[in-house]
Amino acid sequence: MKKFINKREKGSENMKMIALDVGDKTIGVALSDELLITAQGLMTIERVGIRKDIDKVINLIKEHNCNTVVIGLPKNLNGTDSIQTEKVYEFRKMLENKMRSTGVKGIDIVYQDERFTTVIAEKILIEADLSRKKRKEVIDKQAAVVILQGYLDRLSNLNKRSE
Repeated sequence: MKKFINKREKGSENMKMIALDVGDKTIGVALSDELLITAQGLMTIERVGIRKDIDKVINLIKEHNCNTVVIGLPKNLNGTDSIQTEKVYEFRKMLENKMRSTGVKGIDIVYQDERFTTVIAEKILIEADLSRKKRKEVIDKQAAVVILQGYLDRLSNLNKRSE
């Protein structure tokens, strides 16, 4: 728990968090504001190969001055790992290796439980009255928003409890 609290205490001025909803075909990407209060959808990356996908993510981290990567962790409903969970673990490992080999330092990578995020994202998009076609185009990005907002809310709650 101390890790969350220290983030704000260190003074993360002008730093943002980026969230990833890693799927087989796409990666939804969301970005926090600099105050670490809100999450906004940034883009959806079409998967072309893990190395190129990792390069895109690292470029986004640099471009948006991010100090934390929040990766949605797709567990089964009973909390056990799924096949997709293993793929996400591998993605993180490759991301860490690439950051190390390219000199990208000081970036925390954390997991956020992503169970039900796609369902929540779908409901949000339906409430926004988006067509089925448009929902399909933005669902992964919206799921990344839900993942990041959940993490930011958890961070905020931990900070409030420590005061």
